[in-house]
Amino acid sequence: MSDSPLARAVGAFSRGEPVLVFDSDFREQETDLLWPATAATPKVMRQLRQDCGGLLFLALGDEVGDLFGLPYLQDIHTHSELVAENPVLGELITDDLQYDTRSAFTLSLNHRETYTGITDHDRALTTRRFGELTHELLAKDADLQEAIAALGAEFRTPGHIPLCRESSGGFASRQGHTELAVAIARLAGMVPCTIGAEMLQPDGDRALSQQDARAYGEDRGIPFVTGADLLSAFEQA
Repeated sequence: MSDSPLARAVGAFSRGEPVLVFDSDFREQETDLLWPATAATPKVMRQLRQDCGGLLFLALGDEVGDLFGLPYLQDIHTHSELVAENPVLGELITDDLQYDTRSAFTLSLNHRETYTGITDHDRALTTRRFGELTHELLAKDADLQEAIAALGAEFRTPGHIPLCRESSGGFASRQGHTELAVAIARLAGMVPCTIGAEMLQPDGDRALSQQDARAYGEDRGIPFVTGADLLSAFEQA
């Protein structure tokens, strides 16, 4: 892997630089532009917002979900007591995803020092501090109670940064954009928190083609890898 596209991507990501990851021709057929969460700045958020067109999301490793006790929204929205109190949830149940059987979305957050939470400055602060706090708490092996208290001291929900939680088992159970975004962070030795957005065609009607995404990366010196590249790396590890 010394001079492979994946090696270049891992090296760039470890330096806080962006990478492009295409999932698969057999899944969503989308390319995500990704950065380490800890590298988030207003400039990074601006590039994600202006160049991508898709939803900004913060992908988290499953261990980060465990650290903070983050529930999947799909589980909350199908909880029997909540559905009984809010019947609309029963009508809006997610049972027809065309690309998977489960949504990776969990809570959305704003940092408590943000104003509306939507500006590039605000979303950068939320993203960067979540990554930094995660790193701090994992390094000290914080327990659930300590981690939840620390999260609540700095963040509130709902917010303008949607969190997506890696499936338990990672690639063994799911090969979605969340797992791919977390995988590049793991390979780079970074905290498993990755900020990104899906790249769309300029008219917004379709995902940006793999060819156009590659060209975007070549023009800007951003490494491009595929889900197959990442899966192969983990299978060989």
